[in-house]
Amino acid sequence: PGATNAKLFNEELGAVLQIRNADRDAVHAAFAEVGLADTLHEIGHLRDDHRVVIREGDATVLESDRAALRLDWSETTWQMQRLRDDPECADEEQDIRCDLDDPGLTVHVPFTLGSAPAATGGARPRIAILREQGVNGQIEMAAAFDRAGFDAIDVHMSDLMAGRRSLDAFHGLVACGGFSYGDVLGAGGGWAKSILFHDRLRDDFSAFFADPNRFALGVCNGCQMLSVLKDLIPGAEDWPRFVRNRSEQFEARLALVRVEESPSILFAGMAGARLPIAVAHGEGRAAFADDDAQTRVAEAGLVAGRYVDGHDRVATRYPANPNGSPDGITALTTPDGRVTIMMPHPERVFRTVQHSWAPDDWGEDAPWLRLFQNARAFLD
Repeated sequence: PGATNAKLFNEELGAVLQIRNADRDAVHAAFAEVGLADTLHEIGHLRDDHRVVIREGDATVLESDRAALRLDWSETTWQMQRLRDDPECADEEQDIRCDLDDPGLTVHVPFTLGSAPAATGGARPRIAILREQGVNGQIEMAAAFDRAGFDAIDVHMSDLMAGRRSLDAFHGLVACGGFSYGDVLGAGGGWAKSILFHDRLRDDFSAFFADPNRFALGVCNGCQMLSVLKDLIPGAEDWPRFVRNRSEQFEARLALVRVEESPSILFAGMAGARLPIAVAHGEGRAAFADDDAQTRVAEAGLVAGRYVDGHDRVATRYPANPNGSPDGITALTTPDGRVTIMMPHPERVFRTVQHSWAPDDWGEDAPWLRLFQNARAFLD
């Protein structure tokens, strides 16, 4: 046992490589070619169950269930999380660690990649990439809209306040994510109030939202900001506010979102898609004025996206639902579909290379690019 423990817990530099059986000879040859043949040792193989078995010669040193070992490994983290965060969220995350049936992140793309309606003509409509003090997602957002055929223009709120820019010069606007006002004024709430309490800006935004030929998107802080402007947005009367995450922590992770059937022009042709997406927020929990408002939104088909688990079930537990929003709600739209808000970040995953893993057939463009291409198609 002592010799076995010395091997298992040694502190020498090394790496464990998992290779296919068919590649074994090629890997050995590659190591031998550079003089490292003696450093390569075959130590194990995959099993077709969830057991972890370690042997020393003919003796079994350890045999255990994978989930049990994972629970042991995460015990300290879980107990710390229960003290630091919401304890129920900590327990729910610990429960999922021992669920051997959990498939993790799964993907379903019901549309053909690259099949978005092609823009007619060579025009590049102007979109305002709107930001405020502390916002940091404008570069990725501009890149996504640029790739979809827009002329992306950086527009700071100070430009609008000073009259250097006007919304009537743009076909669309997107309020970006980040940490507007350091997230100290209710996240996007402070941003929204700079519009609501400024007579000219309030009129400009009201006119923009009322124009049937224009569209708007709000992401993360921008989602929070537009939700506070709902009185200016036709059909948004029952939208929720977005408040502190149930976990009591800033959540930065990949989550699964299912695109729901809705009138959103940005999600056209995407209903049923189940896609991984970046989440990064501390205040993303949808809080409706009352149960009736939530019911009206749902019955009107204005819920455009929900958090789901790997089985495509609406996520009600942490961390598949990272903020505790009711019924997994994380994206909403208006009855005419021109204004859409969503808490997660599609601009951070519109290219396949932005994913840590993706199916081999995705190519250069990831499915979330379709959202930005739909915006371009709306203007044709």
